[in-house]
Amino acid sequence: MTVSPEALSAIALMALATYAIRVGGLLLADRLPREGFVAAWLRHIPGAVLAALVAPAIASGSIAEAVAAAVTALVFIATRSLFPAMAAGVVAVYIARLFV
Repeated sequence: MTVSPEALSAIALMALATYAIRVGGLLLADRLPREGFVAAWLRHIPGAVLAALVAPAIASGSIAEAVAAAVTALVFIATRSLFPAMAAGVVAVYIARLFV
């Protein structure tokens, strides 16, 4: 099996880009505000991104996705923790897809 130089250069450049983005984020993190409106706004970004990724699957999915979304919401309300809620949602969609 031969590896083309184009593939190796693409892998190297993407690794460099990934490293630059991560280092840039670490360097900028110290300059972000820790209090105030902007800090509160920044704290909401991960949840908004997660909702933007999951909402199309729920809207265009079957009953299994709707059941999993409901289970996820109920577990989050009960525990107030994102990890158990996400784990319950993954298990719920798996089980629902087996039976639906």
